[in-house]
Amino acid sequence: MTDIPFKLVVRAIIKNHEDKILILKRSIHSRSNPGCWELPGGKVEPGEDFDKAMIREIMEETQLQATLKRAAGIAQQDLPYSHSVHIIMDVDVASYDVKISDEHEEYLWVDLEELNSLKLSEWFLEFLKNRSPGTI
Repeated sequence: MTDIPFKLVVRAIIKNHEDKILILKRSIHSRSNPGCWELPGGKVEPGEDFDKAMIREIMEETQLQATLKRAAGIAQQDLPYSHSVHIIMDVDVASYDVKISDEHEEYLWVDLEELNSLKLSEWFLEFLKNRSPGTI
């Protein structure tokens, strides 16, 4: 086994009133998954509570206020510098007025079928492939 650390990452499935999923396109300058589409979220900081990290990351990346509902699944991405373990949650938001951060280039509200035509992050592809029926 290598000495590469495991990092906890939180991700949010946010659906609008049309049951479309919010996805963000990472900046092409990003260290991981440049130019790929993914769910909003990010790393849990040392000592940070899981739920607070999820709410913080959603706010930072989308300016949406979120409430966690339930766990939807997990995925792992092995990078040269870390193993990122992604916990994906269903969340509710107070509004759908998205304002993305500099970490991302654009956002889309998409149907599940539309994801097949987009360049997705490796961890997101794993999650979609292994998800339980009825999730997302």
